[in-house]
Amino acid sequence: MPTSASRLSSPLYPVVLLMIAMVSMQGGAALAKSLFPAVGAPGTAALRLLFSALMLLAYFRPWRLRLAPSGWRLIVAYGLALGAMNLLFYLSLRTIPLGIAVALEFTGPLAVALLASRRLADFGWIALAAAGLLLLVPHGADIRTLDPAGMAYALAAGLCWALYIVFGRRAALRHGTHSVALAACVAAAAVLPFGLAHAGPGMFAPAILPLAIGVAILSSSLPYALEITVLARMPVRTFGTLLSLEPVFAALSGLVFLGEALTLMQWAAVAAIVAASAGITAGSRPAPPRQPD
Repeated sequence: MPTSASRLSSPLYPVVLLMIAMVSMQGGAALAKSLFPAVGAPGTAALRLLFSALMLLAYFRPWRLRLAPSGWRLIVAYGLALGAMNLLFYLSLRTIPLGIAVALEFTGPLAVALLASRRLADFGWIALAAAGLLLLVPHGADIRTLDPAGMAYALAAGLCWALYIVFGRRAALRHGTHSVALAACVAAAAVLPFGLAHAGPGMFAPAILPLAIGVAILSSSLPYALEITVLARMPVRTFGTLLSLEPVFAALSGLVFLGEALTLMQWAAVAAIVAASAGITAGSRPAPPRQPD
């Protein structure tokens, strides 16, 4: 019978954690849309990051870390990428569907996977994932139904997502999983002024707080804690390509919670992205063991 230690060292362990993180993230994104009429996209992003930071602080207790100035610079960069990614993504959700927003945002992780790849086979899998993403984006006359500003916000969020992956992995390798709590505090401090400027004190109305806490748990606390654990155990290339499943979970979440139906072409895109993720995972090598600081 496999021991607990052997299960934790299994190559499938970080993959399962990442799947849970993505399901939680997209369920939280669907829930977050219900807050937009009350506090707007900036207010929702600020509440999500604020409550997430408080939860992660309580869990990880990062004040035990002793960081050099270079370590703090890394944490600040990681936190700013995290905050900007959240704010820009919610701004995109105001005018474009969840599945399309995540598909456009995924250009960031896809670029990370492409730049980190060295084997010819990897480029084939990434090309298949990219083809699936293109199928998820409306074409021809349908493209006119998408708001250009919303698409631009989603693409900008993708850039921040790429930076989040790069800085997050460096922080995980250098400072461990505690670094996500410090980064969350930086993100909350950066985005909170935007939320207050848009929604004012109404952000903290008693009727708003239960939903905001739910969004924070589903969209930030749980997935970010899982992702920082995965980043310490998985190569950036594999992590970035596995995230190609994110638009799949987003499309399914939009279907279940927001009534955004999938077309036959979009289901074909789902199949292509799943195949690419399975291929890149099967061909990847285990990450080298982490060296002590």
